[in-house]
Amino acid sequence: MGCDRNCGLISGAVIGAILAVLGGILMPVGDFLIEKTIKKEVVLEEGTLAFKNWVKTGTEVYRQFWIFDVQNPQEVIMNSSNIKVEQRGPYTYRVRYLAKENVTQDPEDNTVSFLQPNGAIFEPSLSVGTENDNFTVLNLAVAAAAHIYQNAFVQVVLNSLIKKSKSSMFQTRSLKELLWGYKDPFLSLVPYPVTTTVGLFYPYNNTADGVYKVFNGKDDISKVAIIDTYKGKRNLSYWESYCDMVNGTDAASFPPFVEKSQVLQFFSSDICRETCVHFTSSFSTFKS
Repeated sequence: MGCDRNCGLISGAVIGAILAVLGGILMPVGDFLIEKTIKKEVVLEEGTLAFKNWVKTGTEVYRQFWIFDVQNPQEVIMNSSNIKVEQRGPYTYRVRYLAKENVTQDPEDNTVSFLQPNGAIFEPSLSVGTENDNFTVLNLAVAAAAHIYQNAFVQVVLNSLIKKSKSSMFQTRSLKELLWGYKDPFLSLVPYPVTTTVGLFYPYNNTADGVYKVFNGKDDISKVAIIDTYKGKRNLSYWESYCDMVNGTDAASFPPFVEKSQVLQFFSSDICRETCVHFTSSFSTFKS
């Protein structure tokens, strides 16, 4: 019994030592193989896993809006009172659900160019109301006219057109109109070739964003999906110094092996500049 027990202990110790040695050898090999596979599959070229999910994202992307509803428009117009507003939202739309178009590889500089079709689908379950909710907001066309045309005679003409169209400094419009466009009655009377449709994101649906040109990561995996140029430019001439540069990705994907300490940069064409995110904490979306 003593021999059997001692033999068992010795055998267990030997097997444990062998497994520890094998683990020490195989773990780096496994890490190497995993890293090699990742580097191969994240390249943005036909046949990789990353390319398929990059052309048409497999995750749902949302854009949310909060609108400031003016509570005292007449007091502001008549008495120059301070504006009182009520913030309402969120109103949520699903975006980036359409596949990229005109995807073209350039093997000379290891980049891939594309157009991103625009589309927005309202998500009632993630919103506080409907697209038909009304808001009282600043009338952008009326407010801008006085600043664009400062000639006294022209302003007299514009004021007569504003009255004729029954427009004023404030207007009540639905969320759908404010975001995606409406026919402005004042602009429709202007005897000049001007756009008569006004909307914060007009035109959006059935349009395309780009051309984007991004690195495909074939020569340097740390640059995968990072934008090289946007509409053929690296600077947009909208902002001063660094803010005017096109940096980061289009937020659809990022290079692999990102550390928590890294700042993720991405370019937003809606505001024509780069923005960034910092890691703050971990959380789980898993529900048991």
